[in-house]
Amino acid sequence: MTIPKLVLSSPADILAAVPYLVGFHPADSLVVAGVAGPDVRLTTRWDLPVASEDLDRLVALLCREAVTAAFVVGYGPGALVTPAVDTVTRLLRAGGIRVAESLRAEDGRYWSYACGSSSCCPAEGTPYDTERSQVAAEAVLHGLVALPDRGSLRRSVQRCGGAAMRQVTARVMAELRALPEPGAPDADEVAARFVAEGLARVRGAVGLYGSGRRLDDEGAARLGLDLAVVRVRDEAWALIDDRAAHIALWRDLTRRLEPGHVAPAASLLAAAAWHRGECALAGMALERALTADPGYSMALLLRQALVHMMSPAMLRDRMPTPEELDEEMGPPRAIWLAPLRALLARDLPGPASASASASASASAPASAPGGRQSASSS
Repeated sequence: MTIPKLVLSSPADILAAVPYLVGFHPADSLVVAGVAGPDVRLTTRWDLPVASEDLDRLVALLCREAVTAAFVVGYGPGALVTPAVDTVTRLLRAGGIRVAESLRAEDGRYWSYACGSSSCCPAEGTPYDTERSQVAAEAVLHGLVALPDRGSLRRSVQRCGGAAMRQVTARVMAELRALPEPGAPDADEVAARFVAEGLARVRGAVGLYGSGRRLDDEGAARLGLDLAVVRVRDEAWALIDDRAAHIALWRDLTRRLEPGHVAPAASLLAAAAWHRGECALAGMALERALTADPGYSMALLLRQALVHMMSPAMLRDRMPTPEELDEEMGPPRAIWLAPLRALLARDLPGPASASASASASASAPASAPGGRQSASSS
């Protein structure tokens, strides 16, 4: 992902940009931002302390992304930050990647490891203010968000659906149970209409969220059920690009859908976040997906990609277009609706069960590491 118009010409600029690159204000963290020419190509983040072997795959990732230089920033006390900065600096230089700047930040002050002059880098550190930075203003203008901390980011994907959403979902499910069974005379035709309507709902929802609006409860419930059909879900996956609308849409559905319906939407949120380099968000979305369905294949695939620090481009380049999906899968058939039928066969859990599921999702341990534009930390 290319972040436009963020000019990082000083340590203060770098420190102002980092929270928007990782999605939240880091603490006790190591951040490495790789650049190619004028563009920030990717950013990785680790919790500190970090084992040196966990950094070994970093250079290979940066090389795959054609990174030529990097900024290194450690957040926290010197005893925690300096060993990690030294290790990653050594690895970068050994891999032929120039370290343009390396910093430590703590309590509103920074120290530069690259500067040895007390006139510009005093021993007591240099104060900085990210809130008043022009870089921060530009980041917000381009739709980037920096939440106060990692906990705030986690809460942004937790369930917030209420009784009204539950009632609408139950009504839509009851309506869809009237779909004809496979083998019925018109079953394939009905399936074809259902898929066509689902594809249209996906595209319409992306446009809706791109305009700053959102689905009502019925629209959200119907789209959540549409996504049980793999062809509809894969349409949504194939459409993902750098637009913030994809994250807004799938985050909203991840929060509003019933727990048993959330795995496809949460997986799409993970894919959209990963595509934009928001891998902390991607990891948290995968927690939601795998809590809802531990065997959900899309979530498992994305988790492996994050764990192994794959570049988003590696999987994106293998994604078929909607036209290729039509060619590969052929015309819709009634059997395509089998996952939807399985979902419809289950009644919605009662409020107590739903609360327990939401609590389990919120407290589950991280299933994939997170950072921004990388797959590097928890």
